[in-house]
Amino acid sequence: MTDRLAPGWLTARPIAHRGLHDRAAGIPENTIAAAEAAIAGGYAIECDVQLSRDGEAMVFHDAGLGRLTGTEGVVRERDAADLGRLTVLGSAERVPTLPEFLDKIAGRTPLIVEVKTRHDGDLALARRTAEIVAAYDGPVAVKSFDPVIVGALADLIPGIPRGIVAESRHDDPSYATLTEAQRHGLGQLLHVAESRPDFLSWRVDDLPNAATHLCRLLGRMPVMTWTVRTDAQVRLAQAHADQMVFEGFRP
Repeated sequence: MTDRLAPGWLTARPIAHRGLHDRAAGIPENTIAAAEAAIAGGYAIECDVQLSRDGEAMVFHDAGLGRLTGTEGVVRERDAADLGRLTVLGSAERVPTLPEFLDKIAGRTPLIVEVKTRHDGDLALARRTAEIVAAYDGPVAVKSFDPVIVGALADLIPGIPRGIVAESRHDDPSYATLTEAQRHGLGQLLHVAESRPDFLSWRVDDLPNAATHLCRLLGRMPVMTWTVRTDAQVRLAQAHADQMVFEGFRP
């Protein structure tokens, strides 16, 4: 289809999940080295951001620091300068801020930024992310699992493509604070009038489903799918999505 809400570059290239990371090669996820590897491979990049104590968007997936840095505590309890001194998975790579990350990418490939959420209505990270990407001269999109954040981004940066990240089941602990009705609404996209997404990012093992099919067919919304790791998942992505977020292999 040619009349979709999101630009063609959004799904033109396979999207490296947290960059083209390879722990064995000393290239950890969500680092500048992973971004450079993705660019060298001709891929787009997906990254995550968490909020530091002093209000900076840090390129980091987990709320806690332990898995990736071996340090106790959570990202929100550390200032950006302190976080920037931490090394990732024993490598030489450090935790970058989103401005640092964007400066290194410098428009060389599309970037999709996932704004992490606690589903608590806090928009501080969304506002900081919006401020950063609005000043970026390169192809960039934003997305979140949280419809409240996606709706806020629609107002904060209306010219930047924004998407909802979703799945059909909601048994992960990250959904623990949500009611059953809220979880149902996420899986059925019942929030779409409020969140106003330009694209969907759906869990690959939940494809196909009515929500993604109808959005592609009637809603003019492209669908990217995550996280593709196996041949079977590649086939699902090819049949039911417009592009895949992948890791562990090179498409």
